[in-house]
Amino acid sequence: MSETDTRTTEETETARRPGRERGRDDGKFGRYGGQYVPEALMPAIEELTDAYERYVLNNEDGFMEEFRERLADFGGRPTPLQRADRLSERYDTEVYLKREDLLHGGAHKLNNALGQVLLAKYMGKERIIAETGAGQHGTATAMAAAHLDMPCTIYMGERDINRQRPNVFRMKLNGSEVKPVTTGRGTLKEAISETMRDWAETVEDTHYVIGSIVGPHPFPVMVRDFQAVISEEAREQAIEKTGGLPTDVVACAGGGSNTMGTFAHFVDDEDVALHAVEAGGSTLEVDEEAGVAPNSASLFAGEEGVLHGARTKLLQDSDGQIMESHSVSSGLDYAGVGPELAYLVDEERVDPVAVDDDAALEGFHRLSNTEGIIPALETAHAFGYLEAHHEDLGERVVVNVSGRGDKDLDAAIEETDQRDVANAPDMSMFTGGM
Repeated sequence: MSETDTRTTEETETARRPGRERGRDDGKFGRYGGQYVPEALMPAIEELTDAYERYVLNNEDGFMEEFRERLADFGGRPTPLQRADRLSERYDTEVYLKREDLLHGGAHKLNNALGQVLLAKYMGKERIIAETGAGQHGTATAMAAAHLDMPCTIYMGERDINRQRPNVFRMKLNGSEVKPVTTGRGTLKEAISETMRDWAETVEDTHYVIGSIVGPHPFPVMVRDFQAVISEEAREQAIEKTGGLPTDVVACAGGGSNTMGTFAHFVDDEDVALHAVEAGGSTLEVDEEAGVAPNSASLFAGEEGVLHGARTKLLQDSDGQIMESHSVSSGLDYAGVGPELAYLVDEERVDPVAVDDDAALEGFHRLSNTEGIIPALETAHAFGYLEAHHEDLGERVVVNVSGRGDKDLDAAIEETDQRDVANAPDMSMFTGGM
């Protein structure tokens, strides 16, 4: 293993730089981050780091202008910041929704996928690979690859394929190959591991489009920078619409691309509270004997460790073994979180909170029937938090609607039928009761 985690005082101070500058030079966020990768991958990591600095940070060959133009013309940016009238009335608080569900493909994932596939073309790569959990990152990568004429292979856990069939079909419609991963529980963690194996064998002509702010440097900072367009727009839109900044910003958190994209331009605004809503699953207790954490709340309940190339907060047993995670939403079903989020939680800049499956399902139905917006089950966790904790928030709240719920309708029907969910429609017609 090769690691760049020997920290000097100077390096630690570099990692403490504010806002979007943090981690760019050395990939460090306090004691988190780094490059814990096999030697075979180091040439690819070094090549990618050089490309990130040249094209993304220094805009060589006008890369960032092309990226922004394609985000607008292909992606449909900017997305609106909408006042949620009925939720605002319900909570006696100004609630605004950042509508990433309206981005092409139905989720925030396109911001990063388009940026990385375009970067791969600038680097002269000939093939794209990616992992996916809920299928939104896989869908976005498949769309971007088709748009930019790049062959693409997507690794997806077998369990997630069964839960997210419409997104699998969308990837195949866009011309991507979808490879099932059958190891472990067949979810996101295993899909990332399998994609890393492919990359180690094909580094010369292949770029791995990691879908979140996880993995070895430069992925956490690069993904954050591509996703930061969310908070860049939201900050400007909030000032334009309300005359000031929000008091609170709320976003669901799995690996963390949505969260850091939503937080990035607000991190330096100390009067804006940042709330990362994780999947509390069925309980925050851990079943060490079964090797299962029935939640995906790494920020809330995790401990420091190394996974997929970086040091961060992870769900582990007492021996340091990674636990299998759980969430009603495939996209939050991951045993770790991005190193920058782990650092910001330690610094008490980000408030980690956990919302269980029941509250997330209630949030799914509540947003649907009060505002006419069907959210992804990932996003629904943020609205579960809003319902439970609105009295603890300030007078003006921005919630990121990270994705739309089309992909989750089958899962929502099944899960709702099994529970007593507030605001849910009559389920009898879906379960043979008519």
